[in-house]
Amino acid sequence: MSLEVMAKATAPIPLDVAFRVEPGELLALVGHSGSGKTTLMRTIAGLWQPAAGRVAVDGAPWLDTAARVNLPAHRRRVGIVFQTYALFPHMTARQNVMAAMDRPDAAEAERLLDLVNLHGLSGRKPAQLSGGQQQRVAVARALARRPQALLLDEPFSAVDRATREKLHGEIIALRAHLKMPVVLVTHDVNEAQLLADRMVVIEKGSVVRSGTTAEVMADPDALRAMGIREVAAMLPATVAEHLPDGLSRLVTATGPLFLPTVEGAPGTRVVVRIMAHEVILSRARPEGLSAQNILAGKVTRIVPGGGPGVMVHVAVGDHEILARITRRAAEQLHLQPGDTVHAILKSMSVARDHIARARDDEHAASRAAQ
Repeated sequence: MSLEVMAKATAPIPLDVAFRVEPGELLALVGHSGSGKTTLMRTIAGLWQPAAGRVAVDGAPWLDTAARVNLPAHRRRVGIVFQTYALFPHMTARQNVMAAMDRPDAAEAERLLDLVNLHGLSGRKPAQLSGGQQQRVAVARALARRPQALLLDEPFSAVDRATREKLHGEIIALRAHLKMPVVLVTHDVNEAQLLADRMVVIEKGSVVRSGTTAEVMADPDALRAMGIREVAAMLPATVAEHLPDGLSRLVTATGPLFLPTVEGAPGTRVVVRIMAHEVILSRARPEGLSAQNILAGKVTRIVPGGGPGVMVHVAVGDHEILARITRRAAEQLHLQPGDTVHAILKSMSVARDHIARARDDEHAASRAAQ
């Protein structure tokens, strides 16, 4: 079931946004505070009505101002995870989940808590849970409504970086079980790149750019609207071994990467963050260079930038590496979509602080593989 959203308003902020989210797709709404992201979430949930708008799931309208349709929030099958989680402090995790059900079912609540890796913690109250565990309860409660759409409103902003990275892995694993459209509101560009299939960048209530993550991150106007000057690609990898010379060997879809010692035992899944300006492209594998950190791929897109550079998208397995190179370099290489190239990752481009632990819980990893 797809989710269609259109909203126009002049107050409290100017708003003119439209997008569509397909079943099982995660779309990230990215923009600065005050850009209109949360207002759009409230519009979908039925907590605010724009001057003109339409919200429909599988063609059935929840809101259609032209037809004077506006279902109240309790009649919209939408699950919401708020920034503060909004759990009932006097209830256990199980009771919080059951409170969202039309017909409270303790067994179903336990199943949902297991799904978000909270097995054995259903009897604890929020004060007895960590911030990350509270977030998982909030996700389970949102799913308890059997939603037709799931809304995540800055759901990781209240936890520290290490917990946030762990929760990213939880969402990645959970998505295998989700068939409804998912909308994530975030101001964290790297988070959007890691989790989203597509992005919509909003500035002052209007869409600056929408498209796949790679398309958006190659657009200078979108980068400006997000307040960043450089982009990075996220490449999944697995820790293979720790070497005596202080390096860790990681396995990727098309070859090994060697990085300064990465936390995690062999088998740990991680995400490597590769800065676009730290990638050199070559037609042939360069002679005289170490074989380390050189990945073969195919050019998929070449996008001119607003300045002297171009962004080259290189498919590496099922993922992409982005390379920002000069126009002159692109002309010398005579690059065309479909060309085979070698992406050379400069020695310091993948550093220890560019690793995000995708999974660091053995039980959760085994559940994701089921």
